[in-house]
Order: sequence, then structure tokens, then C-alpha cells
Amino acid sequence: MPETVVLIAGFLLGFYMSWNIGANDVANSMASAVGAKAITVRQAVVIAGVLNIVGAVFIGSHVTQTIRKGIVSTEVLADPHMALVGALSALLAASLWISFATWRSLPVSTTHSIVGSMIGFGIMASGFSVINWGKLGQVVASWVISPVFAMVLSFLMFKFIVGLILSREDPFERAIRWSPLFVGIAFFVVLLCFLFKTPLGKTFSISTPMALSLAFGLALIFGFIGKFLLVKFIPSDNPDGTEEVFRKIQIGTSCYVALAQGANDVANAIGPLALVYFLVKDGNVGASLPVPWFLLLFGGIGIALGVAMAGERVMKTIGEKITTLTNTRGFAVDFSAATTVMVASKMGLPVSTTHAAVGGVLGVGFAGGVDAVNVGIIGKIVLYWVLTVPAAALTSMFLFLILEPIL
Repeated sequence: MPETVVLIAGFLLGFYMSWNIGANDVANSMASAVGAKAITVRQAVVIAGVLNIVGAVFIGSHVTQTIRKGIVSTEVLADPHMALVGALSALLAASLWISFATWRSLPVSTTHSIVGSMIGFGIMASGFSVINWGKLGQVVASWVISPVFAMVLSFLMFKFIVGLILSREDPFERAIRWSPLFVGIAFFVVLLCFLFKTPLGKTFSISTPMALSLAFGLALIFGFIGKFLLVKFIPSDNPDGTEEVFRKIQIGTSCYVALAQGANDVANAIGPLALVYFLVKDGNVGASLPVPWFLLLFGGIGIALGVAMAGERVMKTIGEKITTLTNTRGFAVDFSAATTVMVASKMGLPVSTTHAAVGGVLGVGFAGGVDAVNVGIIGKIVLYWVLTVPAAALTSMFLFLILEPIL
């Protein structure tokens, strides 16, 4: 089959995968804000679309490297024909599973999907020995660690807010007084994400101590600017003033989650696509090829369109069906989920945004007692999580058998 046709097929499937990430994973970035009525669905679509592109282009390259060459042995990837068939099979298999889950309105991990499909391809190509079990072990560990870490973090953050503000005599006055802290910590992590070990940071040769100092200083300034704006725009006689304070802050934290999501999840579509691109362009894949920015942009645009066209279904499941979300709870969810994802992203682990977001919602749910959590919907979500890897792997193996003699 002509190389041009293979490359076009790679871009089409890469775009389909990106679209699916937007359609399913948008729930992770904006669900708590929509569920807590901080923003409307339409506003969520615009914010998530723009910030996913920004996150993908500026801080998305680290994990893309892991997905592209970390799971399956480079011995298999060294055979151009085998690698091409495998990458296309993996993209289509993962996309089909995510489309099915989205149709069922259930959030699944796009990271699980692409890892499972890459495993299926690897097994079909050369058996179980080509799988990098050490790297896969790190990925599996992140699947367990991310929801638990996010759940504990959101539980503690919400309890902290209750103890510091909600349980006191004048919660609105205390919310305003402590608002620089909450605005500041959100800005600190976001700024650090842009400056620490990112293409942007490398461009300006920013060292780790410098990145930490710069992020801290700017977060301090933005924290007090945030307080000034909150005092200016929220009347002191607002009967729901405390929640209104956190509603404003939560819009910012939701943007932060969308940014983190773009940085982490673009790898799931662009990793295999980068493999196809370099195989067609150069005939092989080197040990450390940089992922071109236009591929990250391409993936970011696909995610944005997926958000706009089909994001609402899964968004409602996480935002409304697991537990009742207020703005203070939503802030705790967003902060814990995004921090979990961004820390993992910086370590090069393809952690699941879905698991972090659901873990965060569970954390604030459990803060109100077990009865506050819809156990039935959690059971369905976990079932689909468990099915994701084997379903994607088996589909990838089936597609490999079909495509291998054609390509």
C-alpha cells in the first residue's frame, strides 16, 4: 500500500482517537464545575476546547514519549511494516472501545485503552516477550495510585475548607480572608507546570529553583489580585456568598484541570500517530525522536472538537450522578485531580485523568458519609475500567489480523 495512503490513514485514525478523548475525557476536566453549576455546559465546552489545545502543545510532549516507545519493545518497532500495522490497529481498537463507553455515558480511561491496544499489537507481533513489563508495571501502579491519591487529597482539602471556613460563624468573611491561599495554590501549580521541565521552560533555560521561585512569587501576587476581584464582584450581603467565592475560584481550577488533561491525554492519540509519521517519513524510529509541535496541535484540535460534539454525556455522569457537588466540593475535586495528573505527567507516567477525577469526586463524597455516594454508578464505572485493557487488547489483536495482510 502506498506510503501516502498509510500516512493519511494514520492521521485519520489519530484524529478519531483525539475526538474520542475529547468526547469522553471532557467529563474529567469540566464535570465538577458543571455539576456544581459554576459554569454551563456550553461554557465548559469552550474553556475545555481552548485549554486542551494549549496543554497539549506546551506541556504534552513528555508522556507522548512514554506511550510511543515505552510499552512495547523497540525490537518490534524496529520492523517498519510491523510497527505501522500495530500503530494503526492500536489507534482504531482504542477509539472503538472509547466510542462504545461514551455511548453508554460512562467514563473510561483513554490511557488504559491505548495501552491495552498496544499490548494486543505487541503480543500478536512477537508474543508476550516483547512487552516491557517493567514500564507496564509503572503504568499499572499509576492506575491504582492516581484515584487513591486524588481521593485522599480531595477529602483532606474539603475537610480543610470545612474546618477553616464552613464550620465557622462568619464563613463568607473567612472565605474572603483566606481566598489568597486558595487562589494562590491553584496558580502556583499551574505556573509550575508551564515552567518546570516543559518545552517552554527549556526554551528560556529556567532551572528548577528558578521555576519554583518564579511560580511562588507570581502565585502570591495572583492570590491577592484574586482576593481584590472577589471583594469587588461579590456583594457582602450575598446570602450564598461563601459558595460564590468558591464558584469563582472553581472556574479557575477547572481551567487548570483542562490544561492538565490536554498535557497528559494528547499522548494517547499522538503517541501512535507519531510512530506512523516517523516510520513513513524516515523509515525507522530512533531512540529519542522529538514529537513535532504540529502533531500535538493536531491532537489538541481533535480533542476540542470531541468535547464540543459529544462531551455532555459523560460530563453529566461524573458531575451529577456520583454525589451532589457544591462549589467548595468542586474546588477540592478539581485541585486534587489536576495535581495528581500533573505530578504524574511530570514523571512521564501516562496516568488516567478519569481515575483521578472520579477519585476526587469520591473523596468529597465520602467526606459527607458513605450514604452521600451513589454506589451503583461507581460499580458500573469500575466494571468498565476493569474491562478496558482486555477489551482494547483483544480488539487490537483482531484488527491486526485483518490489517497485516492488507498493508
